[in-house]
Amino acid sequence: MFKRSILSSVQAVWTSLFVLLAFAHPALGQNGQQGKILGGYFEEWSIYYAGYNIANLQQNGVADKLTHLIYAFANVTTTPAPGCAIADTWADYQSPYLPSVSGTPYPGPLYGNFAAIQQLKQLHPRLKVLISMGGASATNVAAFVSASSTEAGRQALVSSCINMFIQGNIAAGLTAPSLFDGFNIDWEFPTAADTENFTALLKEFRSQLDVLGETTGKHYILSFDGPAGAQNYVNIDLKQAAEQVDFITIDGYNYAGSWDTQTNDASPLFDDRQDPLYGQDLYIDSTVNAYLKAGVPPRKYTMGVPLYGAGWTGVPDVNHGLYQESTGPSPVPLANGQGPCTDLSGNTPGCDTLLTPGIATYSSLVNLAANGYRAWFDRQRVAVSLYDPATETFYTYDDPDTAFLKMLYVDVKVPGGLGGAYVWALKDDDANGTMVKTMAAGLGR
Repeated sequence: MFKRSILSSVQAVWTSLFVLLAFAHPALGQNGQQGKILGGYFEEWSIYYAGYNIANLQQNGVADKLTHLIYAFANVTTTPAPGCAIADTWADYQSPYLPSVSGTPYPGPLYGNFAAIQQLKQLHPRLKVLISMGGASATNVAAFVSASSTEAGRQALVSSCINMFIQGNIAAGLTAPSLFDGFNIDWEFPTAADTENFTALLKEFRSQLDVLGETTGKHYILSFDGPAGAQNYVNIDLKQAAEQVDFITIDGYNYAGSWDTQTNDASPLFDDRQDPLYGQDLYIDSTVNAYLKAGVPPRKYTMGVPLYGAGWTGVPDVNHGLYQESTGPSPVPLANGQGPCTDLSGNTPGCDTLLTPGIATYSSLVNLAANGYRAWFDRQRVAVSLYDPATETFYTYDDPDTAFLKMLYVDVKVPGGLGGAYVWALKDDDANGTMVKTMAAGLGR
């Protein structure tokens, strides 16, 4: 107990100095190494209700800041054989209605997001684009489990994915070589029974990509999504898995959410003795320590920063709404912050684009402060929240202050720093890309 008290006191002092120095000397965050990764997930469905396109990344300057664009998702299938599959043909390569990135019309026959990515890469030849495979759907998880369980299944899956996305055989009669520079494996999440097969699948990807690279003279990137929760990352042989990949996109969010009845910070950097869940490792620094202790090289650790927040309603006006019991998830707000959305069908414009109670995008949350919400910065946890006493609604999210401080942490956590950071998801930033640009400044980009 005495040792824990000392550690807590040291952390509190260090955190205060860390925050004070960062705000007093903004240039500190600009000393980051140019080799740091700054990635961003682009969801293929962004083009629908959100109306967010690849062209937005060019228009708002975010493409100038990113090192890696991660396109989500490709499906994993076992029918008729293990392989990759297009998740949304219209969004991916068929829609002729998406705005041009370069100002030049898409000539076809390739259209959709894939054609936009081609134009973006022409304008930004150093930008690496990965296809993320999987996601949280039960069918993709089941396909990962099945395909990775045998050597033949792993070989077939990897061969199919390389053929489709690296060699560019997108569909019958439609090719787009060099569209993607590698893969991000998003298996959510391997169980204890999958530990060896997960590593074996990564090894198969690394092997086949390297063989192809011997022919093309290119290095193809491989990464995987690493969970934040110990109940999930303990099922991965992190040291062996890390040896196969260039970097790991490690979740830095969902430490709390509307599935909890009590409000809490969803993406805090540090723990807090005032937290009723203190000591349960529900914070980023604990996740970082666990991965590094397991043998993951710091340069392969990329920290996830959410561009969305978690919200609750029925929250009493105590402690800024933090650590309080709620009556349920917050209602979906209007994007302008001036009340709740009353139509979640997606047929009415003006709502927060996630259209889901209990979460909201940064672009909407930033408007709430001007509409009755009080903002509060938690120096102990490096977290920020919003509370409206009139509606008893509470949100926890990241803003430019916490994003900048997290990038400073990436720079100084260990000698040489961590590998970088990424965001989920690009469409949830404001129109100017403020969060991504702030992170870029913090990493010295």
